[in-house]
Parts: sequence; structure tokens; C-alpha cells
Amino acid sequence: MPKKEIVSTDKAPRPIAPISQATRFGQLVFTAGMGGRDPKTGQLAGPDVQSQARQIFENMNAVLEAAGTSLANVLKLTCFLSDINDMKAFNEVFTSYFPDNRPARTGVQVAKLGAGMVVEIEAIACIPD
Repeated sequence: MPKKEIVSTDKAPRPIAPISQATRFGQLVFTAGMGGRDPKTGQLAGPDVQSQARQIFENMNAVLEAAGTSLANVLKLTCFLSDINDMKAFNEVFTSYFPDNRPARTGVQVAKLGAGMVVEIEAIACIPD
């Protein structure tokens, strides 16, 4: 029976809240919701959805690599946007990271995200055999 493992890397920002960057259970990896903070400065990559989304996907890939997988093996993304009208701009970044074999995805508008964020993303990925 698999057991839960905490995943952590210095190549992505540490969560501000008392949570893990990700957890691994068997061949599945579940990331925390991630904002677009630069891991070196701790600052947001920019004020807009595209710069923050790009940084999120870079951070997410670093966490997934620490777990033994990558963005190529993402099964499901949940994307939280502060303004649903940013979806077109978000999709431009999304399709650059997932040009083919795209994961299932949910995108919703939320009332407020923390610390100037305009997008937050969480993922479920697999570790292929």
C-alpha cells in the first residue's frame, strides 16, 4: 500500500501558508495552489495574468520534477482567476506549456486571491511507469 510523501524543492517558492508544495501518493502527485512568485525574489513575476501564469507553470514544473514527474504528465489543472475575462490571455500561456495532449482543466473566477495575485493554479499529475 502506498503512503503519503511530502514533496519540497527550493526551485519553487515556499508556500506562505502552513502547507506542502505537493504531496505524492503512489504514482499520483497533488500540488498546492500556486501563485506566480519568483522563487529567488519572492515577488510576483508581474501584475498580469500572463506573467504570473508563466511563473506558475515554471514553479509547478520544478515541484513536479522534485516528485519525479513533470508538466508533461499533468492529468488535471484547476485554475482560479480573479477576472474570468483574462481567460483568453491565460489560454495563450496555457497552450504554450501544453501544446498537445492537454490535461483536463477547470477555470473559475474567484472573488479574491491573496497578495496581488490574479491567477492561482493547482495540479494533479502522474508518475508514469
